[in-house]
Amino acid sequence: MATESDISAQLVRNATVLATIDETTFLVDPMFTPQGEMPTVTESPGVPEFLTTANQKRNPLVPLPDVDLDYDAVVVTHRHPDHWDEAAIEELDTDVPLFCQPEEADEFTDDGFTDVRPVDNEATFDGITIHRTPGQHGHGELAEGMGPVSGFVFEAENTLYVAGDTIWYDPVEETLDRFDPDMVVLNGGEAQFEQGEPITMGVDDVNAVRDATDAAIAVVHMEAINHCLLSRGELRSGTQDVVVPEDGEEVTL
Repeated sequence: MATESDISAQLVRNATVLATIDETTFLVDPMFTPQGEMPTVTESPGVPEFLTTANQKRNPLVPLPDVDLDYDAVVVTHRHPDHWDEAAIEELDTDVPLFCQPEEADEFTDDGFTDVRPVDNEATFDGITIHRTPGQHGHGELAEGMGPVSGFVFEAENTLYVAGDTIWYDPVEETLDRFDPDMVVLNGGEAQFEQGEPITMGVDDVNAVRDATDAAIAVVHMEAINHCLLSRGELRSGTQDVVVPEDGEEVTL
């Protein structure tokens, strides 16, 4: 098992995480927009027009915490605006190494980034192997409408699995079996619309992951976006041996 200096995950806000493996830090899914300056999810690019939400609160629901954003590379699981926003485009250095899904590489180049590194199966950076893993952003036709999403496994002497926006389904279990990670970061919040089933993990999904692995588990993607209706308190009450960090909190082994 890893030591504290080998692997950690610091939640910034929503799905924005500083993932550190062997002193290399990846900024995952940067969303830097100030509180309330993004529209409700159903008015966001990439969301099917027929979807509605239980509330119309503007996003993000909470401010960006005071976190030292010191990182070596950026990883984007998918380009929904709560994972990649205009504020990130403006703030990030355009020559930062940026790992992404192959389907979205050209869009990052169009944003002005000059070191875009699409990950088909795997890539390497600073001695760390980065594996792209499957995700399913909901159920049935709704998942198809949400577009492709990915998770990423960061593998060195120790291994971190960032699952991305996915529900519990067979490929997540297969990823856990294949890589036997030391730490897993899950996107919770049980994000949902008034149509269809949840599109990110809820209590049952997190418990399924807990049953499938001995890894340390941290659940992020909580209480920051208007369609994430599951609270941190509800998730903590319904799970055991799972860390649900507050914004700005770091989780280490």
